[in-house]
Amino acid sequence: MPPKANDGPRTLKTVSMAARVINAIREHDGVGVSELAAHLGVSKSTAYIHLKTLEENGLVVHRGERYELALKLFVLGEYVRDRNVLYRYGKQEVEKLAAETDQYTHIVTEEDGYGINLYQVKGDTSIDGEYQSSKLQRRDQLHYTAAGKAILASLPRERVETILDQHGLPARTTNTITDCEVLFDELETIRARGYAYNDEEEIDGFRAIGAPIQRPDGQLLGSVSLSGPVSFMTDDRFHDRLSERVAQAATVVEVNINMSDLP
Repeated sequence: MPPKANDGPRTLKTVSMAARVINAIREHDGVGVSELAAHLGVSKSTAYIHLKTLEENGLVVHRGERYELALKLFVLGEYVRDRNVLYRYGKQEVEKLAAETDQYTHIVTEEDGYGINLYQVKGDTSIDGEYQSSKLQRRDQLHYTAAGKAILASLPRERVETILDQHGLPARTTNTITDCEVLFDELETIRARGYAYNDEEEIDGFRAIGAPIQRPDGQLLGSVSLSGPVSFMTDDRFHDRLSERVAQAATVVEVNINMSDLP
């Protein structure tokens, strides 16, 4: 019998559980059967069945007494990223920007209200750190990164309000914006200026500049950003030369994407 018109979307509990298992393995950097059962609140036999099913499908590997995510997921992730137009046409430009500045550069897009780092380049003299090196392995809140704020400023207010309702405005530093109206005022400024600032709002001692990337019809694709220590991102560089360079990089990527659409 088909679902009634007012019914919500139908989902499969087994698929939802498989997603929970994969997320648990990632969070714990590998799990044993007992550990997974306790985490999910299920019996050991149920946990084992889910792990073996994922293993048989090539998504999990069994090493000793622990189960880990399989490299097949990496292959799938590479496929998804390579199909993304922003990654394909933005990669070369952010590599160029990183080479010019010797700092971190990023390509970011939005999914489910989070920032997804599609690509990151480490400049020759940029500061090493686990936080930056792990960016490709996690989703970011949009309100405390320059790339994220550039994205938020390009979205309709209703969409931004939905994102804030879902994810809130958690603070990462004392400079992080945690008030909705203050954020909306800044987003208005970003729209007028054309690029966004992160002034030690994500990491103490780090600044960043982000600019949105859109198609001619206004479709938002994501953003590019440049980040570095305050010692490099001095006020004159931060508010002048580097901001213009990031905005220029975004424009180049937009032109490349738009030219690719021509017959």
